[in-house]
Amino acid sequence: MHATVGDRIRVQGRVAGMRERVGEIVEVRGAEGEPPYLVRFDDGHEALIYPGPDCLVEPRGPEDV
Repeated sequence: MHATVGDRIRVQGRVAGMRERVGEIVEVRGAEGEPPYLVRFDDGHEALIYPGPDCLVEPRGPEDV
């Protein structure tokens, strides 16, 4: 998985009733866009994550610049 600062990340709920979490990648700490990523979620919480198979990185579009 590769990402850049400003990309969005979606973390799917892994169990019934768990909601999807969406956030913005604010820092890429791995080499060449690899994890870990510092993510600021929509609720304001920040976390350092290593994305798993339940994650999707959405590249930042030109309208987000």
